[in-house]
Amino acid sequence: MKFFNAIDRYIFRLVLMPMLGIFLLAASLLVLDKMLRLFDFVATEGGPIGVVFKMLANMLPEYASLAIPLGLMIGILLAFRKLATSSELDVMRAVGLSYTRMLRVPYIITLVLVGCNFAIVGYLQPLARYYYEELNYELKSGALGASIKVGEFTALKDRIALRIDESRDDGRRLMGIFARVANDKGQVLSISAREGRFLALKNSPDTIIFRLEQGQIIQDQPGQPSRVLTFTRHDLPIELPAIEKFRERGGQEREYLLPELMKMGWNNEVPKENRVSSQANFNYRVVEVIMMLLLPLLGVALAIPPKRSTSALGLFVSIVMVVAYHKVNQYANDVASLGRINPILGLWGPFLVFAALILWMYWRVAYVPGGQAIGWLETASDKVVKRVKSLLRRQRRGPILPAPADQT
Repeated sequence: MKFFNAIDRYIFRLVLMPMLGIFLLAASLLVLDKMLRLFDFVATEGGPIGVVFKMLANMLPEYASLAIPLGLMIGILLAFRKLATSSELDVMRAVGLSYTRMLRVPYIITLVLVGCNFAIVGYLQPLARYYYEELNYELKSGALGASIKVGEFTALKDRIALRIDESRDDGRRLMGIFARVANDKGQVLSISAREGRFLALKNSPDTIIFRLEQGQIIQDQPGQPSRVLTFTRHDLPIELPAIEKFRERGGQEREYLLPELMKMGWNNEVPKENRVSSQANFNYRVVEVIMMLLLPLLGVALAIPPKRSTSALGLFVSIVMVVAYHKVNQYANDVASLGRINPILGLWGPFLVFAALILWMYWRVAYVPGGQAIGWLETASDKVVKRVKSLLRRQRRGPILPAPADQT
C-alpha cells in the first residue's frame, strides 16, 4: 500500500495554494507597512534610498516567523472548509477515513515548516536583527553618507556651513551653492558657486573633495580688508567626522542565537537580570515554534461549518485566536524579562491552556457525532444576522400606518 494515495495528493494541493497565498499576502502587508515608515525615516536622516531595501531584507526573517504559522493554519482551514462545503468530506468519512488519517499530509507540511521556523527564530532572525540595528546606527551616525538637504543649511564638522539650492542627476550635480568655511587662524571664507559635486579620495577615506565651478570667494581676515577672488574651478577639502564602530552583537536578548540564550539563561555566573531575560526570550521562541504543532487541529476544528451552512465564522475566530495568543506571549515575555513572573509559568501556562482548548475543539468535531467546536457561537451569530436583516427590511419598507377608522 502506498504511503500517499490520491486523496493525500488531493489534500496536499488543497492546502498548498491557499497556504502560499496567505503567506505571501501576510508578509507583503507587513513589509509594505514597514517600508512606508522606513522611507520616511531614511528621508529624515538624509540617507541613501538603497538602505531602505537592505533594512527590509533584514526584517524578512521576523515577518516570516509570523506569516508562516498564519499561512499554515489558514491553508489547512480553507482546504477542509472546501471539502466540507462541497460534501466531499462526508464521502471521505463514509468510506472510513477519519480526521486523524486525513491530517497525515497537513502534519507532514507542518513538521517541515516547524523545522524552517525553528531555524529562522533560533538562528537567522537574531543575526538579521543585529544587522538591522547596525544599519539603523550607521544611518543615524552618517556612516552611510548623509545627503545634503536642498534649501537648508547643513553643518559639516562645525566649521563648514553649506547650502544647496537645487539637486540634479540624483544628487551628482548640486546647483546654487553657498558655503561658509572657518579655519584655526580666524579666517572666514564665504564661497558661492554655480554648481559643484562631491569627489572621494582613494588614499584618504576620511576626506572628500567638494569641486566647485564658476564662483567667487570672499576672504575675511581679522584686522585686514576683505578680498574677493573669482574662480572657474575650486576644490574644497572637507574632513569627515569620525564614526564610532557599532557595538558587538548581543546588546539585546533577541540578537542571541538559541544555544547562546540557553547557555546564558542557566549560567549562575551571568548577572541575574540577564539570566532571567535570557530564559524568558528562550522560552518565548521555543513556545512560538511548538505552538505550530497545534495549528492543523485548530484549522480542522474551525473549518467545518454547521450542516446546510456556509458560515465563514471559523476563519475569523481562528485568526483572532492565533493573533491573541501571539500577543499574550509577547506580553508574558516582556513581563518575565523584568523578573515579575517565572518565565516557564508565564509562557508555558498560556500554551497549555491554548493546547487544551484546541484539543477539546478537535475532539468535539472529530469524535462527537454532529459536534461543533463553536456551535454556540454559530447559533448566536445567525440570530444576530437575522435580526439585523429584519431591521434593514423594516427600514426599507418604512413605518406601517394604522388603518383609518370608519366614518359613519
